[in-house]
Amino acid sequence: MNNMIELKLLDNEFENIGVTHTRHVARAVVLEDNKVVILQVKRDDEFGNATYLETSGGGVDEGETPEIAVLREIDEELGVKGEIITKLGIIDDYYNKIKRHNINHYYLVKVVGKTKIHHVSAGDSLINQILKLDFEEIFDEYQNNRKEKITRLVYNREEPILKEAYRYLKEENK
Repeated sequence: MNNMIELKLLDNEFENIGVTHTRHVARAVVLEDNKVVILQVKRDDEFGNATYLETSGGGVDEGETPEIAVLREIDEELGVKGEIITKLGIIDDYYNKIKRHNINHYYLVKVVGKTKIHHVSAGDSLINQILKLDFEEIFDEYQNNRKEKITRLVYNREEPILKEAYRYLKEENK
């Protein structure tokens, strides 16, 4: 078993107006054909106008485990059936703008089959496209696209997990 990442990240981008709710989120670093399947998100809302990369995932529904939720989310958003390789970590983060504390459960998942994309949540409408990229391409994007507040918030959360996934895969392939 790998050493899971556990981080707590504060929102230093938007004014802290208090937290009214906590949300458990299940997210996946999805592997297919030695690439990471990742979402390109495009938004123009209260968080600003931005386009950025984000792992697939969403809220853990009542009665679900994070493991069940992450497989459901990649089915809905990516149209794939997945198999969990390992849990990568938990990152607590805050979105002051919407008064929310997220507990993000991250998993490394490999694609084992195809389904059909079927978006079901309002957040799914922000998905601009699905990309397959090398880790290096994602890290370059994270390094070079930090102009918007929301981009910095997302990348601060995603980058440590993607680095952990990359490290884990290198260790497993020795």
